[in-house]
Amino acid sequence: MSIILGADVGGTKTLVQLWEVVGSDWHLLRSATYASRDFANLTQLLQDFLSQGSVVPQRACLGIPGPVIDQTAQVTNLGWRVSAHELQDALNIPCVTLLNDFAAVAYGSLVLPPSDIVVLQERPRRSQAPIALLGAGTGLGEALMLWQGDRYRVLPIEGGHTDFPPRNELEIGLLRYLWQHYERVSVERVVSGPGLVNIYDYLKSIEFAPETAAVQTAMTTMDRAAVISQFGMAGDPLCAQALTMFVAAYGAEAGNLALKSLPLGGIFIAGGIAAKILPKMTDGTFLTHFLDKGRFRPLMEQLFVAVITNPEVGLLGTVHLAAQGG
Repeated sequence: MSIILGADVGGTKTLVQLWEVVGSDWHLLRSATYASRDFANLTQLLQDFLSQGSVVPQRACLGIPGPVIDQTAQVTNLGWRVSAHELQDALNIPCVTLLNDFAAVAYGSLVLPPSDIVVLQERPRRSQAPIALLGAGTGLGEALMLWQGDRYRVLPIEGGHTDFPPRNELEIGLLRYLWQHYERVSVERVVSGPGLVNIYDYLKSIEFAPETAAVQTAMTTMDRAAVISQFGMAGDPLCAQALTMFVAAYGAEAGNLALKSLPLGGIFIAGGIAAKILPKMTDGTFLTHFLDKGRFRPLMEQLFVAVITNPEVGLLGTVHLAAQGG
């Protein structure tokens, strides 16, 4: 029997779970969601969680939003510095492992039930072949999974920060518009929640369609990206075009990642946005632009492509990695 702790740390909220694992039997002991900014550091947050019971985990795995180097990380949006060694001492946990939050999503994807994915392109997946993942949310995360020895290992990458490549006149105009605001335009400036807002503002600036009063009102009280998504799926002309451009760029970037990694084990779309705009992700726009790779279209047509709909996939990844001993 082992007691394991998993956590998915975010700039807004942090999810924590404590599990008892006996062989293949799993029992959830406790689960909690915290407002991250209510705590000065991650140590205080986890101390609060563990103080609610008497059980001390033998292993912990924590997904951190940012690069993890030598088992330390700086959570920029919170100002937290996180050290696995310091957490071990402060929490009296023998083994603490830190990993990038999107790497946690990748590990979680390995243990998802079929009900937690929506297939966009059904194809056979090759055993032990590379797997690619990307996910748009506040930013754009990307990761590769490579088979090593007896299991998959995650290779975190920062592909979301590569240059944005426009593919048509409208996207060339978008790039020119973004150059007025950013010294350099990465894919993340387009394929992310803030990126969707950038697209909308660009289309509004060129008077592609008028902004409706209903959208204006909603944007005063709601997240702008959420408003654009909601009204876009409802048919508002300006929001609908912004959402189409967003999903098209998303599909194109997924295709670029696939060409660079040849993920014959499949490519998965995660992140906080895809599941919320699932009707748009499945209407053909994403797949059309994913496949649009000229002479390499036949290769793209061989790949399994699916959307992950489980919002706690990152937490799931930390828990299962902890159970494997990190």
